[in-house]
Amino acid sequence: MKEGIHPDYKECKVTCACGNTFTTLSNTDTMRVEVCSECHPFFTGQQKFANRGGRVEKFKNKYNL
Repeated sequence: MKEGIHPDYKECKVTCACGNTFTTLSNTDTMRVEVCSECHPFFTGQQKFANRGGRVEKFKNKYNL
């Protein structure tokens, strides 16, 4: 790597809108995010799946088969 062209990495304090804080490496001192792994629906298990069904299921439901 070339010398003097890369930013200095330092510890960064990340604050989420839910109040959770953690540290990571970044070129900034602090970051604010809207969602994190503590409040995102995918990680908390509150994710909703849209089971739309296929053409066969729609046909069976239409004609009560």
